[in-house]
Amino acid sequence: MTDRTTILTPNQSGYLVSDNQRNKVLRNTYWLLALSLMPTVLGAWLGVELGLAALFRGWMGMILFLGVAFGFIYGIEKTKNSAAGVPMLLGFTFFMGLMLSPMIQATLGFKNGPQLIMIAFAGTAGVFMGMATLSTVIKRDLSGMGKFLFVGLIMLIVGGLINAFVGSTAGMIALSMISIGIFSAYMLYDLKRIMDGGETNYISATLALYLDIINVFQSLLALLGIFGGERD
Repeated sequence: MTDRTTILTPNQSGYLVSDNQRNKVLRNTYWLLALSLMPTVLGAWLGVELGLAALFRGWMGMILFLGVAFGFIYGIEKTKNSAAGVPMLLGFTFFMGLMLSPMIQATLGFKNGPQLIMIAFAGTAGVFMGMATLSTVIKRDLSGMGKFLFVGLIMLIVGGLINAFVGSTAGMIALSMISIGIFSAYMLYDLKRIMDGGETNYISATLALYLDIINVFQSLLALLGIFGGERD
């Protein structure tokens, strides 16, 4: 008798998947996502301890970030089906931890800095849990969200570049709030793709969710620093 979970049938999104395959990708993604946070924390800690924040400031810092980040992302996509995929992803998350160090260092300059970091972490975890729950409840196909979210992302990047010249606090607040909305929606979109069988590689799935999470965390931390940071 054939096991029901091994039968490939089109789901509501048109993907030909089995329950076993979908559940395996989701399980491996969650495990790798949890693991990827450890190099991030280590990278952020080292960045603060070694005073590397100055390396990632200004236009040179932005160019360095973009060059290394896109290099890692390209490498991850090229190695996602090999044994090198996971180490490449963990190397990227360590680098992202280093990139977080300027914001972490600035936040620790507040009297309540450690509390703000923990609140941002808890808030990000709450957003992720909410989107994960929604992804299991929503039955409709969300693949059409992708193009709208991409347009929103481009507008967010352009707005960020403009605000880098202007240096407006109000602009920073608006961009952070929009970023939280866009990347929260991306979380739902990426999780639903896994649920529906649209993403069958757990390394690619982890990379997408990691970028969503790190952007929500940074935006939350920026807002908390602006509104809740206590000076000595």
